[in-house]
Amino acid sequence: MEKYHINEFISKTKQQDKGQGLFELETDRILEINLENQIWAKTGSMISYRGNIKFEREGILEHGLGKMFKKAFTGEGASIMKATGQGKLYVADQGKKISILNLADESICINGNDLLAFEPRLKWDIKLMRKIAGVLAGGLFNVKVEGTGMVAFTTHYEPLTLLVEPGDAVYTDPNATVAWSGHLTPDFVTDVSLKTFFGRGSGESVQMKFEGSGFVVVQPFEEVYFSEKQ
Repeated sequence: MEKYHINEFISKTKQQDKGQGLFELETDRILEINLENQIWAKTGSMISYRGNIKFEREGILEHGLGKMFKKAFTGEGASIMKATGQGKLYVADQGKKISILNLADESICINGNDLLAFEPRLKWDIKLMRKIAGVLAGGLFNVKVEGTGMVAFTTHYEPLTLLVEPGDAVYTDPNATVAWSGHLTPDFVTDVSLKTFFGRGSGESVQMKFEGSGFVVVQPFEEVYFSEKQ
């Protein structure tokens, strides 16, 4: 085949069915969802679809007043949409790398900005980090997802998972923290000596502290969040 011919480009980049089930990594940065009923996905993440699929923004009232108030308090909220129907749905988020987890009666907390898609059979709730909300621009919130089913999240570049063990706390930059074990509850600590090095996005030396048994996922990038209210 002639080098750089259009047919060569199509052959290299065309969509392929890999038979991986509901969630399929078409590339490291594009998720294919083989939709048969319904899925939750980050608002604005749809880049293409084929078939008969209907999209609607998440109705916060169907999840109860608790979630509605949390969403109002966080400003940007965990902005998700519901995709319903049959077909192939392709989602992505600013070229970020996608990771897929198949939870088996497990739970994970994911930064609200990094949550890409999850099955509706999974339970979810928005958790606001009130202790740090006034420090980081727009606050910091996460979504706790639990049960049995698939969830996809994104990271800038490759994620690093750090194991948390008793007596050996793990400290992370909030702006670089993506996800952690659902049973862990991070604390927030400050260190004046690190003020000029740590938490550059906030101007404060705020660190997340994880203790116990579990894991925390970080990315090699500091993401600064801004509320829609600002």
